[in-house]
Amino acid sequence: MGGGGGGGGGGQMQEIQQAMQALEEEKEELEGEVQDLQTEKAETDEAIEAIETLETGSTVQVPIGGGAYVRAEIEDIDEIIVGLGADYAAEQEQDDAIDTLETKKEAIDERIEGVQEEIAEIESESEQLEERAQQMQQQQMQQMMQQQQQAEEEGGDE
Repeated sequence: MGGGGGGGGGGQMQEIQQAMQALEEEKEELEGEVQDLQTEKAETDEAIEAIETLETGSTVQVPIGGGAYVRAEIEDIDEIIVGLGADYAAEQEQDDAIDTLETKKEAIDERIEGVQEEIAEIESESEQLEERAQQMQQQQMQQMMQQQQQAEEEGGDE
């Protein structure tokens, strides 16, 4: 009659596994975000380097899309158009443009740090869930052993 004790554990176990799966997916998404941010940072670095090394009259290759480039001469290195975010851009002198890009890089660094902290939190949450799953498995094993012992004892009475 009273053999319904083992049923609750299975459902809980499934919940834990689903939670762990969800955390894993979230972690992968965040890791992708970190990669995107690092790419953006590398591109910003390249831009800073270009601004520092180029001068008025330099010839550069300008990408026009589709992997095609045209040669162009820099008319005025003190007229650099820098994206400020949210589809805004401003024309800046060489030093100001570098400052703007450096600030942008710092902001990217902060965002990378923030996302990495989130990843660390997810990892520790996963570990806790894993420990709970292991504990539950052990408890289930013990219950099964006890039930077997009881069954053997009851069987011996006949």
